[in-house]
Amino acid sequence: MDTTSVAASILPSGPDRMTVRKMPFDFTPRNESWNPDKPEFAHIVNSASLAMPYLEPYLIKSMRKARPLIKDETLLEELDKYIKQEATHYRRHKEFNDTLSAKGYASVARMEGTLAKDYAKLESRRSLRFNLAYAEGFEAMALAIGEMLIDDREYLFGDSDSAVASLILWHFVEEIEHKNVAYDVLHHLHPGYFLRIFGLVYATSHIFWRTGQGYRALLKEDGLWQSSKSRWKLLKVLGRVMKSIIPKWLRILRPGYHPKSVKDPSWGVEWASVFDEGGSDLAKLDTRRLHEAVPVGSTIEMRL
Repeated sequence: MDTTSVAASILPSGPDRMTVRKMPFDFTPRNESWNPDKPEFAHIVNSASLAMPYLEPYLIKSMRKARPLIKDETLLEELDKYIKQEATHYRRHKEFNDTLSAKGYASVARMEGTLAKDYAKLESRRSLRFNLAYAEGFEAMALAIGEMLIDDREYLFGDSDSAVASLILWHFVEEIEHKNVAYDVLHHLHPGYFLRIFGLVYATSHIFWRTGQGYRALLKEDGLWQSSKSRWKLLKVLGRVMKSIIPKWLRILRPGYHPKSVKDPSWGVEWASVFDEGGSDLAKLDTRRLHEAVPVGSTIEMRL
């Protein structure tokens, strides 16, 4: 038995599992899609990225409001690292989103305006209880999506632009690292199965609705929405994604569910290990070698 692989699938609990990383992504504007073999998937990712500079500050504000109510010192430490990770995420996504605007996509500004209004309304008009349930709903969904992206990384990101693939995979490695926090905050302050499930349904429905609006608008601007061939490719990639995600969502519905029971993907754990050993160049993953976590031009290999 490979004891390294077994150990790599088990992460410590508590704040030590989370690392706040500064990643030097180089989002050099490109005329073509960052994923030319899968432009439909690229626009799904692009649309989801547009939400991050509005969604994640909303999560941060909700958690900061909850902080004075929390009595558990370990949870407070986790919460502080969660906030730092999320703050880093949305800033890097904003840099990437600005390259989409620079390419002339008119729908970017429209979607950003819509998303800004959405999260401003949720923050100002909804209770902290609701906002914490939404936060846990998003994080539960993000855990499932992160597992899917990491498991299927070679198909989804193979031979794509290094910076964008690295951004998404880095983001979801860290989403998995802080998978317990929103659940534990909600359970600490407002325990209850139905509130948690309500948050999951609401957050998933809202984010998927806005993401769908976004990628349809982007595909229309590229002239792909009118193509039956492109529509079929879109349906195929959506089907592939949903086939992977649905079983992961179903486990969230169990009354005894806790994200800590979900095994961390070994590739994500090894990515973090490579980073800890000085692999800051993981901002430039080699997308021709995504079975490994190595930067372009590196001879370092994953220990799988």
